[in-house]
Amino acid sequence: MLKVGIVGTGYAAKKRAEALSADSRVELLQVTGNTPEKVAEFCQTFAVTGVNSWQELVSQPELDLIFICTVNYTHGAIARAAIEANKHVVIEYPLSLAPQEAAAIIALAEAKNKLLHVEHIELIGGIHQTLTKYLPEIGNIVYARYTTIAPKHPAPRRWNYHRQMWGFPLSAALSRVHRLTDILGEVARVSCQSRYWDAPEAGYFTACLCNAQLRFVNGAIAEISYGKGDIFWHGYRHLEIHGDMGTISFMGEKGSLIKGKETISLPVKSRRGLFARDTAMVLDNLTTGKPLYVKPQDSLYALQVADAARRSTDSNQTVQI
Repeated sequence: MLKVGIVGTGYAAKKRAEALSADSRVELLQVTGNTPEKVAEFCQTFAVTGVNSWQELVSQPELDLIFICTVNYTHGAIARAAIEANKHVVIEYPLSLAPQEAAAIIALAEAKNKLLHVEHIELIGGIHQTLTKYLPEIGNIVYARYTTIAPKHPAPRRWNYHRQMWGFPLSAALSRVHRLTDILGEVARVSCQSRYWDAPEAGYFTACLCNAQLRFVNGAIAEISYGKGDIFWHGYRHLEIHGDMGTISFMGEKGSLIKGKETISLPVKSRRGLFARDTAMVLDNLTTGKPLYVKPQDSLYALQVADAARRSTDSNQTVQI
């Protein structure tokens, strides 16, 4: 039986704990978080032991596997320390906010023969599964657009509204980039603009907006727009893929295939249960060797593209990859 610890007490950590508690192959033993009150509540809910810090948790000799579900800017340090302590690691994306650090962590896991799984549950979700199934219907992809707008009134003073803690928008919201690199492959160059609306408190913002154009090696062009906060008043998530034979469009969870004058509704499975599925796949890999649906190198590549967008924003120039 695998002995497990969790770093974090938020939504993702709770979903992991629910899945782990229902699986006979593991025993969830310990948790740590940013506030004693939340750790105490988590311990009471899931009957686990709280520890004072992530450093203390990853050093526990009885633990085999660490789930990292905490603030983005701490990911790299925690993952490295856990692997150095000979633990298997599952981490919510991004592995690190710095591609160089992420690459070093991947190399360390390989050298120590430890599992490093960077969660990308969007790839096993209903939208992506439907998208990949129907892609052949639209021929050669020429253009893609992925837009996410998330209003928030009032904008919170939480870590995901803090520049350093959350990171550059496309690195923090890495799934937007990864979904496109998964279906379109290598990126040749990136051009990006971004803007923040700063809060009175140092480091925090009340809104952000980021728009990037990606030119892929195969000739396709894609745009990613991501915005959140109190300057927005209408929220939506729209993904559309245009091919030379048709278009696939997802507005929220509703999918359509458009060919000529015909519009066909596409079935999309619910997002419910994705953390449980991902957790079960991790345990299958550790207990039976069954391959996982994503490699850490794939997440690293998406992170490198996102970081190229950051460099494009900083330099006001197109960045070649």
